[in-house]
Amino acid sequence: MEQGTLCPVARAQDIVGDRWTVLVLRELFLGTRRFEEIQAHTQATPQMLATRLKKLEADGMVERRPYNDKPLRHEYHLTDMGQAFYPVFLALRAWGEAWCKSEEEEVAIHYTHIPCGEDPGLGPSCQVCGAEMRREDLSARLSGSFVAERHARLHAFKSG
Repeated sequence: MEQGTLCPVARAQDIVGDRWTVLVLRELFLGTRRFEEIQAHTQATPQMLATRLKKLEADGMVERRPYNDKPLRHEYHLTDMGQAFYPVFLALRAWGEAWCKSEEEEVAIHYTHIPCGEDPGLGPSCQVCGAEMRREDLSARLSGSFVAERHARLHAFKSG
């Protein structure tokens, strides 16, 4: 990690500052663990994805865990540092829902705030009970349109 500056924003940008890296993190937050599935859902080239995953691993955000011995295959999991990016992910989601979509489009990822059982809204705190939105307290459900988009990408990827 480059530390040519004391600015924490610049340092964070060195780790997560490109589209592909943020999309990889989105997939990990959604529970996607395997290289090919991450590639299909992000539409990154194998080289791009391998580079981002290696950098995230070197920076301490991701760890590889073997799931098959012969041939050796790995899954990717968020470390504590990677998990700590979740509020940033939620902020990007909220901003994207508010500013990057038409009013006719449905919300792509619906959350239920487990402690109160309600839709927490888009803020950093639950709009119903006021508690901070933490990953372990949220249950995600993808909209039908987003599920269809992801299924089509995965199908297209597997079809070549």
